Amino acid sequence: MGRIIVTGGCGYIGSHTVTLLLDQGHEVLIIDDLSNARQDVVHAIGKITGIVPQFEQVDLSSSEKTKACFIKHQNYDAIIHFAASKAVGESKEKPLEYYKNNLNTLINTVQEGSANGVKNLIFSSSASVYGEVTKTPIEEDDLRHQPVSPYGNTKKIGEEILSDFTFIKKDFNAISLRYFNPIGAHPTALIGESPTGIPNNLLPYITQTASGALPELNVFGDDYPTKDGTAIRDYIHVMDLAEAHVKALNRLLEFKNTRRHEVFNIGSQKGYSVMEVIHAFEKCNKLKLNYKIKSRRAGDIAVLVASTSKAKNDLNWEASFSLEDMVTSAWNWEKSRK
Repeated sequence: MGRIIVTGGCGYIGSHTVTLLLDQGHEVLIIDDLSNARQDVVHAIGKITGIVPQFEQVDLSSSEKTKACFIKHQNYDAIIHFAASKAVGESKEKPLEYYKNNLNTLINTVQEGSANGVKNLIFSSSASVYGEVTKTPIEEDDLRHQPVSPYGNTKKIGEEILSDFTFIKKDFNAISLRYFNPIGAHPTALIGESPTGIPNNLLPYITQTASGALPELNVFGDDYPTKDGTAIRDYIHVMDLAEAHVKALNRLLEFKNTRRHEVFNIGSQKGYSVMEVIHAFEKCNKLKLNYKIKSRRAGDIAVLVASTSKAKNDLNWEASFSLEDMVTSAWNWEKSRK
């Protein structure tokens, strides 16, 4: 088993991935600046797994702090890099902050990690790198258009950084996982998605409306060229997504990668509209949501669904949880927070 650094490991996807890593016997160090997460997640992970991972609070956008951290923690086998700002809408309002944070954290992590013995990295990328898609489901080698948000562009540039770095650094390997729309929560309801402020993603918006924390759910756009006018996305359970990171990690640790930088789509290969998710939530949890139709958000596109055949063939991975599993686990998590 390996010694693994998980940056942003107190966050939503990072924390769920850490639970699987610990379950498989890996030693884990979480590095997180807690800008959009809470340290008590570390203790929740301990309750789930019986192991409390190491934790360091570090701002990885600072080259000096990153260097000091990696000098202290040398010769880890791999990094799973989640640390980044992630709201599409906010990135359009604060583009320089997104470029500064997301690119500097990646550059500093790669530079200092590789200088201190790390030879493998899994990068948290995004389907937003595809921009305005012209076909669906979309495959990894399909023509990519300019991302419609600074957030998406930071992920596109991040992949390019890894391609360029692995080309000249012959003993460093990377996998970028382009995931689609993660939702749901851990089956124990001890960890889940916990955004600060008004949620940017659909399901926490739904659960907080259902709990009464928010007065109503805003549905952004009902005039898309889709079956019910609302945007269609490929939703994936966060535990399926966490498993994909572990599979990608094993591919690198077992020297099974065929290129020094590989890219995989991670999704369910199914498209659900916003209204379909709302109705599934209402049906599974026997609730009625108060929602209102609003105008489209800047940067949103009509349909985005993954082709995941490459992940199935090369990573031996495919999604297993249903939409009903996703919305039920998310509501169980929201109820547990009261």
